[in-house]
Amino acid sequence: MTETTKTRFKPRIFSGIQPSGGLTLGNYLGALKRFAALQGGEAETIYCLVDLHAITVWQEPETLRRNIREAAAAFMAAGVDPQQSVLFNQSQVSAHAEMAWLFNTVARVGWMYRMTQFKDKAGKNTENVSLGLLAYPALMAADILTYQATAVPVGEDQKQHLELTRDIAAKFNHDYGVEQFPITEPLIEGVATRVMSLRDGSKKMSKSDPSDASRINLTDDADAIAQKIRKARTDADPLPGTTEGLKDRPEARNLVNIYAALADQTPDAVLSRFEGQGFGAFKPALADLAVSSLEPITKRMNDFMADPAEIDRILGQGAVRADEIATPILERTKEIMGLLRTRP
Repeated sequence: MTETTKTRFKPRIFSGIQPSGGLTLGNYLGALKRFAALQGGEAETIYCLVDLHAITVWQEPETLRRNIREAAAAFMAAGVDPQQSVLFNQSQVSAHAEMAWLFNTVARVGWMYRMTQFKDKAGKNTENVSLGLLAYPALMAADILTYQATAVPVGEDQKQHLELTRDIAAKFNHDYGVEQFPITEPLIEGVATRVMSLRDGSKKMSKSDPSDASRINLTDDADAIAQKIRKARTDADPLPGTTEGLKDRPEARNLVNIYAALADQTPDAVLSRFEGQGFGAFKPALADLAVSSLEPITKRMNDFMADPAEIDRILGQGAVRADEIATPILERTKEIMGLLRTRP
């Protein structure tokens, strides 16, 4: 973090997850578990369900509403406390959309076309996808900078999005000769920030994979979790004593990393325990750990989902708190750009 960012801006962490349904172990280890751990420190924590991003592709309205609530339930079940953190869904705070339009005038079209996620999602159909799918990185920058967030926890595959946010902040500050936005820093930490498929260690665990056996869903019961780990692809070699020995063994490395993340240990510590043992011994131990870690989360999620009105109330309260932070920053941004203030 730059010295300017440290001194000029209040420490504030922002992150969000798309409420697209089907949250997995990858979402828990790569995001939710980390979000809960970041609470209570020096930095204020703001967590958002980015439903405006979700509608860049078609969503069935009732399903989207359920997915928003399910994602909120997962946040809270994983330990995110709505009293310690600000938890809300994006569309309830209009500053996100307003700031995104302002950033549309700052960002360059070429920046958008270079985004790999747009290329992946649009494929050869670039003329027929929604404009929102192309422009969504400006909304992502707005999500972060509307709160003048100084840090964002991201996985390795999300660094490009944050780089664009930093570019927009730097260009705005330069164009207007101000220091309105921080150059947000990435928080890349943890041993399983990128959890891979149980069927192919070269691919990220994803709800979109046709095979349900490739992932552990946060809604899976104990039997399903144990069975998926038991059938996870591995190799015939015993586990080495250090991570050096996992260099060309992606499936083995993935399972060791999952164990380490669930146990809050380093991969080397896990390997020192299981060195020389095969997966016939390791998989049952990992299954037991995964079940003991995830079963309480699934139960808490189900408890929250049994009372959707309470989830809506919590998200509404979070939106009020988020708006109180975002509105003055948005209004100051408009003033800098020469727009008339919309509020006295």
